[in-house]
Amino acid sequence: MPAALPKLPTSIVGSLPQPDWLIDRQKLAGQFPPRVRARELWRVPPEFLAEAQDDATLVAIRSQEEAGLDILTDGEIRRESYSNHFATALAGVDIDRPGTVLNRSGRPIPVPRVVGDITRRGPIQADDVRFLRAHTDRAVKITVPGPFTMAQQAQNDHYPDDRALALAYAEVVRAEIADLFAAGADIVQIDEPWLQARPDVARKYGAEVVTRALEGAPGPTALHLCFGYAAMVSERPEGYSFLPELADTPAGTISVETAQSHLDPTTLRPLRGKGIALGVLDLSTPEVETPEVVADRVRRALDDVDVDRLVLTSDCGLKYLPRESAVGKMRALALAAEALRAELF
Repeated sequence: MPAALPKLPTSIVGSLPQPDWLIDRQKLAGQFPPRVRARELWRVPPEFLAEAQDDATLVAIRSQEEAGLDILTDGEIRRESYSNHFATALAGVDIDRPGTVLNRSGRPIPVPRVVGDITRRGPIQADDVRFLRAHTDRAVKITVPGPFTMAQQAQNDHYPDDRALALAYAEVVRAEIADLFAAGADIVQIDEPWLQARPDVARKYGAEVVTRALEGAPGPTALHLCFGYAAMVSERPEGYSFLPELADTPAGTISVETAQSHLDPTTLRPLRGKGIALGVLDLSTPEVETPEVVADRVRRALDDVDVDRLVLTSDCGLKYLPRESAVGKMRALALAAEALRAELF
């Protein structure tokens, strides 16, 4: 079992940069995160890909340990995007003849086309958790795309309406969460950026489907809400359009970004009963912040959150940063946490 977490534990939202020898990072950066499969991104032949992904995942684990983080992810190294790895593994979707939706920037993109009941053929990421658990003695977190986001990233040709589709995704996410804890996860995080991107729809049933997905989870859960990858979405609004609505959901921790957006921390007050994973690494620039800059970003929020349940993290995934920048930012985060623990406790 991992040791007890310190105050102000540190983590990343989920993803780390994949090595250039594993994936074509130039192609990856030249398109929005794919919603259907994008096998052409991988540099390694299919017969060697799983082994190569394991090797790169080990590098991701060690980089987090060496940086001093307390809660580790697998870096999402095996994924072409945060969502398509899971969404395209489900039954009931046609990925060979995809549909189309508008992405967060209003551009049409290919997406899974739902043609039957959404079900799992079996656990999808349990082996990923087992691999991560076997290679570190620290706490581990695994991420899953949330049901609202997956429903927004699919063309519905089967269910009577989009709410029914989202609830179907919620059922498979709930089953997956149970399997991930059984496989050794200490924390399971669902990623729901489209709650922010589609607030009018989210207010109709977003909290309902999140609740359905997280109800009865056998361990601690988190929900990540963001404005999109900094590499893809440069403009940040002044605040979240969907945040207080999460107060009554079962998510134990809400993960938000504050560094690039300069989020007013008072907007977090409606979530006082929950843990907050505070994004304090700005991913819009490869420049590595000093630990003091990171610590200052934390200090400005201390009056508006429950400090005993505060986690320090990145704004979003580090996937599109240069690898050396990601390493430096993680180390700055860990050093900032050390300084703040000495100051506050």
